Amino acid sequence: MLKVKEIDWQKAYGGVWRTRGEYLKPLYQMQALPLDRLLGIERQKQQLLENTRRFLADQPCNHALLWGSRGTGKSSLIKSLLKEYHAQGLRALEIPRESLDWLPEISDQLEELPYHFLIFCDDLSFESGDSGYKALKTLLEGSLETPPANIRVYATSNRRHLLPESHQDNAGVQVGVGGELHPGDAVEEKISLADRFGLSLSFYQGDLDHYLTLVDSYFPDFQGDRDQLRADATLFARMRASYSGRTALQFYNSRI
Repeated sequence: MLKVKEIDWQKAYGGVWRTRGEYLKPLYQMQALPLDRLLGIERQKQQLLENTRRFLADQPCNHALLWGSRGTGKSSLIKSLLKEYHAQGLRALEIPRESLDWLPEISDQLEELPYHFLIFCDDLSFESGDSGYKALKTLLEGSLETPPANIRVYATSNRRHLLPESHQDNAGVQVGVGGELHPGDAVEEKISLADRFGLSLSFYQGDLDHYLTLVDSYFPDFQGDRDQLRADATLFARMRASYSGRTALQFYNSRI
């Protein structure tokens, strides 16, 4: 049974939905890097910050989709933003994909509270035949019912369009008069979900120089041989075939 209103929202950063128990666990503690420690994503950071400031000021703003390579700071940016604006009334609920059908009931309770809520969907994607995204589409743009003004969806995904696309989807594409293309229904359905996010931010994995800059940021007071530190960090990344920010943090965790 939902108990959204029983959470101490003054103290809580938000809540995490437990799928099997069908309840919301309050989140009173949260680890997040300061925003200025998130390097190499300045463009994405500034656009998401501006959108969030507008949301908190009850000005026109968008739902946001952060998509791209793994480990590039998508989830970290949202968590850092939540911690930065907690005092201004920003809260978040993390809802897993398999529980999105609960969104109408959850939003009914959230819209009565004096806070601004992010529905955080991390690593969001849907498989063929999965209809769970339909409740999400309703919250994004509404139906007969206007979506709550104090709720926005911030989602991360490795997929630009959130749903898998195959050659079979294009079987319905037709060429009209003058060469005009008419996408098949399957393509339209899949693209329409991502189109409901008014702010779409792409994240790409950087190169070795970018990765080593991130490593240096984690070791500002390092007193040893920094060249050796960088060599160790490079080997660590190559063993994982990734120069991402996540890999830089994992290397830091292995050395402290």
